[in-house]
Amino acid sequence: MTASEATLAECKQACAELIKSSSCAPLLVRLAWHDSGNYDASTGTGGANGSIRFDLEMAHGGNAGLPSALKLLAPIKDKFPDVGYADLFQLASATAIEVCGGPVIDMKYGRVDAESEAAVPVNGRLPSAGPPFQEATGPEPAAPAKDQTPTGHLRRVFGRMGLSDEAIVALSGAHTLGRAHKSRSGAAPLETTKFTKDGPGTKGGQSWTEKWLVFDNRYFTMLLEAEKGTCDPELLQLVTDNCLLTDPAFRPYVDLYAADQGAFFTAYATAHKALSECGSKFA
Repeated sequence: MTASEATLAECKQACAELIKSSSCAPLLVRLAWHDSGNYDASTGTGGANGSIRFDLEMAHGGNAGLPSALKLLAPIKDKFPDVGYADLFQLASATAIEVCGGPVIDMKYGRVDAESEAAVPVNGRLPSAGPPFQEATGPEPAAPAKDQTPTGHLRRVFGRMGLSDEAIVALSGAHTLGRAHKSRSGAAPLETTKFTKDGPGTKGGQSWTEKWLVFDNRYFTMLLEAEKGTCDPELLQLVTDNCLLTDPAFRPYVDLYAADQGAFFTAYATAHKALSECGSKFA
């Protein structure tokens, strides 16, 4: 059953209230991205079908910390049973971007939910924060990649889903939200910073930006400051962030989005929508 527009609107409002009261926007964005981000266009497997709710998929290494997102959304799912899991995850993510000051995304709803763990794709397709990088594609995506460059890794992951270099950079801009936790990804060198020590929400972690619950183009201006050596040392830059500065195809988008937040918002909304529909079947 596809939820009515009125039901979707009420569900969106409930998600917005949850996000405002729990400061959980980054977590909900990550949940939706990881549900859709294991799509393989060549085989038609994975994608935004709600399969991340199954234990088999939640146990994949890249999903550490995400069971709490399911718990946060459970009361909303109970209140709006006509809204499928896949739609709810993507609705919550798009709402989180909007609540934090980002663009309104032209989302499509009516996804058909995966019915069982049989829909869970093989582990290894999600992006890694740092080396050693996995192949991320093909029949053994968890196998070590021959190309260990961060640019190669990004293009394998997002190219497998049919997404462009422009989309890779725009989607990377969502790192303006949230934090990396050493206990989850192992990628953050600092356990806590002056920007995260008091929360809100769970205390600690390392953020890419000072105001990590505000969606803007700060991620890109931060990268340019880091390149010049003027960035606050407590802000996070992963190798998959810094490679956006050195790759000749990625770099022009970094410069554009740092200078023009409107251009970033437009590109981000397009890329987010595309990612949210990867692998989805609509009723």
